[in-house]
Amino acid sequence: MKKLFCILMFVFPVVAFPQWQWQNPLPQGNNLNSVHFTDANTGYSVGDFGTILKTTNGGNLWTIQTSGTCNNLYSVYFINAYIGYTVGDSGTILKTTNGGTVWTRQTSGTDTILMSVYFTDAYTGYAVGLGGTILKTTNGGILWTSQSPVTSNYLLSVYFIDSNTGYAVGINGTILKTINGGTTWTSQSSGTNNCLYSVYFTDTNTGYAVGEGGIILKTTNEGTLWTNQASGTSYELKSVYFTDINTGYVVGESGTILKTTNNGALWTNQSSGTEKDFNLVYFIDVNTGYAVGSSGIILKTTNSGELWASQTSGTFNSLTSIFFIGSNTGYVVGQAGTILRTNDGGALWTSQTSGTSNDLSSVFFTDANTGYAVGWNGTILKTTNGGALWTSQSLGTDLDLNSVFFTDANTGYIVSYFGTILKTINGGTIWTYQNSGTRNELYSVYFTDINTGYIVGGSGMILKTTNGGTLWTSQTSGTDQYLYSVYFINADTGYAVGSGGIILKTLNGGILWTSQTSGTYQVLGSVFFTGADTGYLLGTENTILKTYTGGALWTNLISPTSNGLGSLYFTDSNTGYAVGGNGTILKTTNGGGYPFGVGNLSSNSTHLIIYPNPSSEKITIEASEISPPSNLSILNLRGQQLITRQITQPKTQIDISSLPSGVYFVRLTNEKSVEMGKFVKQ
Repeated sequence: MKKLFCILMFVFPVVAFPQWQWQNPLPQGNNLNSVHFTDANTGYSVGDFGTILKTTNGGNLWTIQTSGTCNNLYSVYFINAYIGYTVGDSGTILKTTNGGTVWTRQTSGTDTILMSVYFTDAYTGYAVGLGGTILKTTNGGILWTSQSPVTSNYLLSVYFIDSNTGYAVGINGTILKTINGGTTWTSQSSGTNNCLYSVYFTDTNTGYAVGEGGIILKTTNEGTLWTNQASGTSYELKSVYFTDINTGYVVGESGTILKTTNNGALWTNQSSGTEKDFNLVYFIDVNTGYAVGSSGIILKTTNSGELWASQTSGTFNSLTSIFFIGSNTGYVVGQAGTILRTNDGGALWTSQTSGTSNDLSSVFFTDANTGYAVGWNGTILKTTNGGALWTSQSLGTDLDLNSVFFTDANTGYIVSYFGTILKTINGGTIWTYQNSGTRNELYSVYFTDINTGYIVGGSGMILKTTNGGTLWTSQTSGTDQYLYSVYFINADTGYAVGSGGIILKTLNGGILWTSQTSGTYQVLGSVFFTGADTGYLLGTENTILKTYTGGALWTNLISPTSNGLGSLYFTDSNTGYAVGGNGTILKTTNGGGYPFGVGNLSSNSTHLIIYPNPSSEKITIEASEISPPSNLSILNLRGQQLITRQITQPKTQIDISSLPSGVYFVRLTNEKSVEMGKFVKQ
């Protein structure tokens, strides 16, 4: 599905309209793999999921640019203030001629991963990647041609000293050299089998390569001999950069930053203040440099590395649960006791003191002041003043607590492992155990009224109570997949989701649960509905699914991140939030945007007029608006497309005589809207 999405992104200009905006961390939370500056103020950084950032004030503010791809980008290089290139997955090469305002895709002639790009002048450039791929252009990327491979090893970095002499390094200690602009490449002996991630030369003779196991190699004779230098670390080293012949920097795993002032004879560790992995280091002068890496971290130094300051704000702790009270005030909880609060719809998230280092799994508020958070090792926290103070409640267990739900100011429930169900009737002063009748893991609890509630868990477990938990009875789910989230729209209609992309729906209070087609095998960790037909799902790998049809058809929405997503909450039909790994908080103000390949979808899908209905031969479909090109699809209840047409008129007739009897959906998509309808084939 990801690959299909990337293709469609170039067919429809969907990315011109942001659907989910980053709220934490800022400016964004995808891994950053490369950074390059064109002058003291203007720089670019690229990363996972098509991320391109730009700054025009030395990194004080980074803005997200439209890349037009979801492929990971690994390297960026600018030849002047306007013209730049970035390369990445699936042979992606993007070029801008206006300082990143527009990025256009170039034909690389390969679908292999490209890891590094370097230009020697305005027209001549090189890109290297997996399988020993070396591409060259002599006309600014209009045509990229493959150069004769001399290795099948992955190449991870390319660097040229002048128009003719260049080096490429990669896995298994690979070092290649050319002295004729890439016409021929010859192997050099590195003396190691360690992976080499980065290469840099300070003059014609002197160069450095860094890599796996803390290795730093140096040559003083154009690569004829490479000798090992003592780095003082065993961490992977990802990037090397020198500001002059003596002074150089290396960055890598776990926040590693090394510096030398004597040609690498001695490397000393600098304090980065983080344990995030760094992927690239770049200096614009002897004093000012940048390091970028995992979770979108950006560090800057203005004093030759004595002090590195973060240009990223917010938490990097994984976030697991979100809850809003009204349209503006919300809470998020997560890893290491993290509690965040917003009073302005997420424009600013501030950290609250939880008093615990245990991971928190779930948060729930009963009113503007009173809320609860539960988590690992039996942690139960309560606030009565909007989170200004959180106090621990006594439980008497060290079980990890997975979900909390209150039916009124006093009555609440918590679920955990080994079939554990806890209940309070006095606002958490006392929690008592209820008999679940199972030893399965329990992950999510939801009540439709003060008496009627549902719990889902391991091995397809669904429990129901109609008497406030005095008795819990098992329901038949029809699956042995783990269920992680349950949500009810009303007393009868509910959904449960979980591993293997499982989606279950009931229309009769759980007497019967039927499976829906999600189109994914990812773990689905959260479900939320904003109306009778409109709902959302989150997947652990970054998937956001939406239905306009009560779950009969689920479509993928455009996500701006490769981070896993675990919890979502909507405050109205348009405004929603999703949280997940590496501190991710996303917000949408247009109902999550539009499905893959559909431009600028209106937040509320309108309905088609279909007649006669039922019908056995032909149906007439009337749309409220046609904005060519408009694509009409007829789908069965599993979401499979059976008939597709491109239409130009508001009214069209479709022959359905070949379809089996049953219920079908009609979907009309264009750049402005999605219209849905349903008919019965007799």
